[in-house]
Amino acid sequence: MNFDVTIIGAGPGGIFSAYELIKLNPKLKIALFEMGNPLEKRKCPIDGKKVKTCIGCKSCAIMNGFGGAGAFSDGKYNITNQFGGTLHEYIGKTEAINLMKYVDEINLSHGGEGTKLYSTANSEFKKICVQNGLHLLDASVRHLGTDINYLVLENLFNELKDKVTFFFNCPVEKVKKTQGGYEVVLGDKKYTSKECIISAGRSGSKWMEDVCRDLDIPTRSNRVDIGVRVELPAEVFSHITDKLYESKIVYRTEKFQDLVRTFCMNPKGAVVNENTNGIVTVNGHSYEDPSLQTENTNFALLVSKHFSEPFKDSNGYGESIVKLSNMLGGGVIVQRFGDLIRGQRSTVSRIEEAFITPTLMATPGDLSLVMPKRILDGIIEMIYALDKIAPGTANDDTLLYGVEVKFYNMEVEINSHLETKHQGLYVIGDCSGVTHSLSHASASGVFVARDIVSRYEGL
Repeated sequence: MNFDVTIIGAGPGGIFSAYELIKLNPKLKIALFEMGNPLEKRKCPIDGKKVKTCIGCKSCAIMNGFGGAGAFSDGKYNITNQFGGTLHEYIGKTEAINLMKYVDEINLSHGGEGTKLYSTANSEFKKICVQNGLHLLDASVRHLGTDINYLVLENLFNELKDKVTFFFNCPVEKVKKTQGGYEVVLGDKKYTSKECIISAGRSGSKWMEDVCRDLDIPTRSNRVDIGVRVELPAEVFSHITDKLYESKIVYRTEKFQDLVRTFCMNPKGAVVNENTNGIVTVNGHSYEDPSLQTENTNFALLVSKHFSEPFKDSNGYGESIVKLSNMLGGGVIVQRFGDLIRGQRSTVSRIEEAFITPTLMATPGDLSLVMPKRILDGIIEMIYALDKIAPGTANDDTLLYGVEVKFYNMEVEINSHLETKHQGLYVIGDCSGVTHSLSHASASGVFVARDIVSRYEGL
């Protein structure tokens, strides 16, 4: 065996697996394979001047590299079982919460000290939401900010770099079962280990499907979340974000009885591009440092779509909508809410005349030519519902960027050890279809590391 444990993916799941393995057994030989760059080399070429839009890099610096897709996020760690995944269904509610709290302690000890822990429980705002047909989910939220999140990752890497063998810019092609363990294939190079942890993230969802097919690992169809990123003046939501920072609000539409939810709220943040498997989507970031903050707040409004037989390709459905947006806009499309309601496309002049300055250079257009009517109707309903608790949300100049899509891997069949039918092959983080957040993915990494050390102390 080349290594005791191989880890595929240097996102939160992979990082915390490596961290806990080394902590519990420093003698372990661990390899971590990542298709992207080390943290310090993750640079998106978009500068707003020479490069204004996504140029389709071979490996997206925002999505891939040490830290995963969350490296340049606003670093929100939601400590809750109410959203962010179904990890608690596999390991128990108490264990899941305890692991998330443990991850929080690690983040605090690696540069996150001094950041604020918010809570939505028992807030007056929760009552106001219920009175207006909205539902605020409970969570404790640690907000690191994009800048502090980067610092935490930097400190974690410095602690691991001399104890773990890192392979950057090394996309794994295949994972093979051997008589004594597993073989990781990278072109003409092969590395073996007794245990293998796959933590390839959302961007590895298609690759994960190939792995499951090759190794005959059962999967079941998951969902895809489709929506827009809303940007408005920070004052509109300040009475909420100042106290709660992140508010997960769910609304059931009157027309179709669909659930629409807020996601990834970024007070005084910026809207950004993401390149996922060659298609350009939209996301949001925010910063702890006041000097990096903007005058706007952004958040996503997402509608989850689950598909039944015979259709199984939920990710393919989401990709087709994004491709249409990319076709019409050359990337992300932006539209004023007032233009959308009046059935007219936004133009450069209409965006420039708005009483809000966009933080992302996107193509003015018409989202009704891209988004399915049912989904767009639900988003419009939700905006009017939010306007009741945050007046100004439904203003004409509120900006909608599309398309935002959250892809989920088909849910991989794993047991209570987060292990597949093949002993010693674990699937964790968002590529498992089980976790959908930084905190849950990180917790799953710690859990598997402890499981490996406790079950295979003879490694």
